[in-house]
Amino acid sequence: MSTFFDTLGKSFVDVPVDAANDNAIHTTEFLDAAESLTTLFDVLGSAAFKPVKSDMTGNIKKIRDRQVAQPGESQTLQELVVNEIKEKKHTAAEGLLWLTRGLDFTAQSLRANVNNPSEELSDSFRSAYGNTLKPHHSFVIKPIFSAAMSATPYRKDFYAKLGEDQAKVTEQLEQWLAALEKNVAIIKAFEEKKEAKW
Repeated sequence: MSTFFDTLGKSFVDVPVDAANDNAIHTTEFLDAAESLTTLFDVLGSAAFKPVKSDMTGNIKKIRDRQVAQPGESQTLQELVVNEIKEKKHTAAEGLLWLTRGLDFTAQSLRANVNNPSEELSDSFRSAYGNTLKPHHSFVIKPIFSAAMSATPYRKDFYAKLGEDQAKVTEQLEQWLAALEKNVAIIKAFEEKKEAKW
């Protein structure tokens, strides 16, 4: 029985993190995993999630455009950002900042839901939105995202869509989520550093 996680082109579990090199995250694998993650919003099944998905894919494109333009300076996300900022530019760096907020939102939503088996998705998503994206969103954007939070499916329907074998879904979700959280934590720590600021 295959699950949603078996359909991912690239999982965060497969993203190389170079612990010996200040937790450098490989750009290509990370972007592929982030792109695969956006298909989760299709599983959520509401048109209300289209803006959330398109926001993330737009930020992935900004980072990928920089990587294509300067491949030698973009092997890792950290290298890509530092080299772009040195050129007095920050399109990709800003893309990574917003992408990370979106990934953090997704991770916090699912973590809250996994840890609280009686909580509905809409509650998990709403509270994660308040912790991650909402403080940075304008009054124009907030209602669009709030609509998406209210459009989440019922918990039982969502987990059923992830796969029939719930034991396998739970195991894969936990591995994927832990890897996603690790990537987000590394990027957030990096973004606090002086060389990552513009």
